[in-house]
Amino acid sequence: MESEDYLREAIALAYANAENGGRPFGAVVVRDGRIIASAVNEVIATGDPTSHAELNAIRAASGIAGPDLAGCSVFASGHPCPMCMAAMRLAGIAAVTYAYSNEDGTPYGLSTAAIYEDLAKPFPEQTMKIRHLPVRLDGRPDLYADWRQRQR
Repeated sequence: MESEDYLREAIALAYANAENGGRPFGAVVVRDGRIIASAVNEVIATGDPTSHAELNAIRAASGIAGPDLAGCSVFASGHPCPMCMAAMRLAGIAAVTYAYSNEDGTPYGLSTAAIYEDLAKPFPEQTMKIRHLPVRLDGRPDLYADWRQRQR
């Protein structure tokens, strides 16, 4: 299959999801030329704002291939949001390709361009308050050092 075929599969998932009352997003995870997982956006069905097609596809793929998805590619019907992009990076996804851009989604309220713009600003200028407060528990070893020690 070619990239266009994987994108067509993601778009077909998005159409089916929209026909069933969901948001118009679908995604597939591909490894070694075959689809190992696919999913749709389930935000409306679950009430979970993180239940995006890409995240759901990554979860499904991880259930099959484990948490390291190095060498996998994601094909998404729409431009992945920053959360999904970060998850793909954390999972080791090698590449992402999408069919509909943020510009395509803007007239329909389906663009995440404003979030990307906000995230590009320094923390003090972002719309969400972000602060570092280095609290530690008395009498306990450093959390990260303790975790590392337990890994040995």
